[in-house]
Amino acid sequence: MPKLRRTRQFGIRTNVTPMATGAPAAGGSADTAPDVVPDGAADDPPDCSIGRALDVIGDRWTILILRDAFRGIRRFEEFRRDLGIARPVLTERLKRLVDAGVMVRRRYQTGPDRYEYRLTRKGVGLSPALVALMRWGDTWCNDGAVPTVLVHEPCGVELEQGFWCRTCQCTFGPHDIASRHRPTATPTPHGANR
Repeated sequence: MPKLRRTRQFGIRTNVTPMATGAPAAGGSADTAPDVVPDGAADDPPDCSIGRALDVIGDRWTILILRDAFRGIRRFEEFRRDLGIARPVLTERLKRLVDAGVMVRRRYQTGPDRYEYRLTRKGVGLSPALVALMRWGDTWCNDGAVPTVLVHEPCGVELEQGFWCRTCQCTFGPHDIASRHRPTATPTPHGANR
């Protein structure tokens, strides 16, 4: 039996065996995931992209604000009414999203000043992640019920989400993904690349 090794992937510690052996990891079977021990965020390596992304968008209210922004909601009171969120919580989350460059705050009225919040290019880049989170929720949290269908607006056909390899010119699933660490990766501040 091959020796288990400990590795860190996506901010969690995992017992794994080499994939080529087909042998299960400790506590797992060939068809199930290995034992997973959640780590604290403080233990994440500084170049963990998932950990850094969660620093910006990793709570329920922030994700729901982003969902509403993708649905076209822009004004503070619209967010507050739609989400039923307390004003101080909404204020803090919007400020954090603006500071991180995910949203931009723009005045739309003077006397009194009123602002709207729009997604930046960086914010729009979160669309595939939110769609994936929604699909996961449909499958695993709603017993397969699909409360909202996403469609390609010009033709009305339900969209599909997947992975595409531009070299092989094909789609593939999560089991065909491998991660390779780039030790030269340098983290950028959350507000960079707006």
